[in-house]
Order: sequence, then C-alpha cells, then structure tokens
Amino acid sequence: MHEQLILQAKIAKGDFMRGGEASSNLKEILRKLGIRSDISRRITIVMYELEMNIVIHSLGGEVAVYISSDQVKVVATDAGPGIEDVEKAFQPGYSTADDAVREMGFGAGMGLNNVKHFSDELEVETGKGQGTSITAVVYL
Repeated sequence: MHEQLILQAKIAKGDFMRGGEASSNLKEILRKLGIRSDISRRITIVMYELEMNIVIHSLGGEVAVYISSDQVKVVATDAGPGIEDVEKAFQPGYSTADDAVREMGFGAGMGLNNVKHFSDELEVETGKGQGTSITAVVYL
C-alpha cells in the first residue's frame, strides 16, 4: 500500500485554545483504523508535541499525517523562526519558551525529546531565521 494522507491541519501561532485538537482527531482516526493502542499512543504523543511546538515557538504552520501498510509519518512544518541549536533543543529540559508560556504549563523542554523517544525515525530541517520541517516516523 502506498502512503495516504489521513489528516492535515493548519496550526496558528499562540492558539492554545485549539492546541492539541489535531492530535485528538488523529487519535480517533487511528482507533477507527484499528491501530494497536500502544502504537497509537506513541503516534499521538509525537503529533501533540509537534503541534504544540508550532503553537508555542513558530509563526504558524501545519501538520500532516500519512499512513502506509508499515508506518505512520507525521510531518510538521512551520514558517519560522527556526531552531538555532538543534542538538540543544533535543536535550531534556532545554526550552526557549517565554515566561507567559511556562506559566500556562507549557515549555518544559520535553517536546522534541519526547518526539525523538517515541519515533522510530526522525528528520529535522531548520536553521535560524527560517522555517522548520520535522518528519517523524512510527513503524506499525
């Protein structure tokens, strides 16, 4: 089976009211497709973390989820400002979130670390002053 788009969502900068909505929708789609709950949980965590990174750190973007017979691929793209130090960004506890975001309970510096932990493959394309594209794959 070739790759099929199963979900696509625009994510707005700072939209904490709708943050997590796309990952909730994905969870329901995966359930309807009969994806094992342990795998669905991993995919949903990856999706949520990437979705919230767009809300918190970017100028807005989108997430797209593709499924094939052997994997689910989550692609998150945004319009900047880019990740200045990718290696540092994956360290647990490192965050560039501002105080207002932290006061809401976000920005603890675990997002990209969780994406890495729950993905089987991960690719990051970014740079300071440009957008970021993160592709995470979870094998079925």
